[in-house]
Parts: sequence; C-alpha cells; structure tokens
Amino acid sequence: MSTSSDLAPAGAPAEGAPEAGIAIECRGLGKAYQFYRRPIDQVKQVLFGGRKRYYDEYWALRDIGFSIRKGDAVGIVGRNGSGKSTLLQILCGITAPTVGSLTVKGRIAPVLALGAAFDYDLTGRENAYLSGAILGLRRAQVSERLDAIRDLCGLGDFFEQPVKLYSSGMGARLAFAICAHADGDVLIVDEALAVGDDAFRQRCQRIIRDFRARGTLLFVSHDLDQVVDLCDRVIWIDRGRMRADGETHAVVTDYCKALAEEPDDPNRFAFMT
Repeated sequence: MSTSSDLAPAGAPAEGAPEAGIAIECRGLGKAYQFYRRPIDQVKQVLFGGRKRYYDEYWALRDIGFSIRKGDAVGIVGRNGSGKSTLLQILCGITAPTVGSLTVKGRIAPVLALGAAFDYDLTGRENAYLSGAILGLRRAQVSERLDAIRDLCGLGDFFEQPVKLYSSGMGARLAFAICAHADGDVLIVDEALAVGDDAFRQRCQRIIRDFRARGTLLFVSHDLDQVVDLCDRVIWIDRGRMRADGETHAVVTDYCKALAEEPDDPNRFAFMT
C-alpha cells in the first residue's frame, strides 16, 4: 500500500505517476478489517499470529481504481454498507488502505473528516479556529471568515456553546460551513446537505456550485436528485467494488433499476476469507 500527496520532481516523474491535471487517483485500492469473535482471539493473534490467523477478515473495499481530474464534479452512490464511507475515509486520510495506492494533489476540505475531528469540549467558534488550522488557514484568515461561517451554519446562540451539546446534524452544519470557507482544492461532501431546512440546503448548493468553478467536488449522497443536479460523473460502489463509472444520468438510471429489481442481500455484510 502506498499513498502520496506530492508531485514528482520536474523532469523525473515517478513510475506510474498520475498525469498532469489529475486531482485524485486510486489504483487497486482495498481495505480489510479484522474482526475477533472472542477477546482472547486478539491476544492469540498477537502471540501466535505468525503461525495461524485468529480473526475473520472483512473486505470493505476491493480493486477500486479511478482518476478524478481537477475541476471535476463526481458523485458516489451505493447502498448502505457498500463501502462509500470507507472510501471517503481513505481519501481524507482517516484510515489507510490495506492494499493499493492513492495519490491526492492539492488541499482537501473534507466535511465528514472535519466533523469527526471536532473537540467536543470547545465551542463552535473555538472549533472553527481549530479546524481552520487543521485545514491550513491562519488564525487571521479564520477571523476574517468567522461571520460568514457562523451565518452559513445557522446555529444561532449554539455557535458559542460546546459542540458536545450539538446534535449530529448541527455538527454537520458547522463542518460544512468551515470547509466551505477553507480554500480547499478538493471539497468532499458526505450527506451534509441532508441536514437542516430547505433554506440551509439551498445555501449549501449555491456554495457548491460556486466551488465547482474553481475546485474539484466529490459528493456522496443517497439523494439522487442532488447527485444529478451537482455532478457530471458518478461512481457506483456495490459490495465494496466499483460497479459503474460514467456519465451521471446513465449510471443513476442503472443504479435506480438495480435498487428496484435486486433485493437487499444481507450476505453482502458476511466476512470474506
């Protein structure tokens, strides 16, 4: 497994390096999790793992490969448990792939990762400064944008309260508002637009459309109308593998047909050895 966020030296591109203009490239990406049926099995794995495996293996992702060019707006669709969130976590650097390679060019503004990184004892305002620093902003830059962040998240007096008092939807609002003002090159949105009222969603959509003019968008949602509205291309993840990658309307049409005709099979959550 390898990951990279740096360009190769001029005149000496690394073997297999992505072509110019690529924002994200995955090659043979896979992620496996270890599950222990009994606590003692984890101890046995540490002590005797060289001779025998004491865990069940679940591959959340297998053989994921795609390239996203700078300026593209790409949607990711799939049933619950298909591997979408795992893929986003890898792209955001929350978890590492088990196999394969990932190259990301530019600064990522990940709504899902940022929300997970909040300090729950700090207020929304304080988390805006903390998260801004994580995303590469100076304190003065956050201060300049603080009013816009507060207005977009629409949390009112809760902006000055500890995040531990927030609902999950309120946390998503705050994360989106910060990422929207972070000067990222790649904006990764995971269901953030599913929270809040119509006015909030409309503001978010306007910001995303403005962002598309200058950056790369990766949008994950079960709301297919939003996917069609915002994305030019869609990647369909099914049972941890890529089932389709193509023009938005064509892929969404096939995906809807599969949802209607193919039963939801619980065996897709079975351990794979």
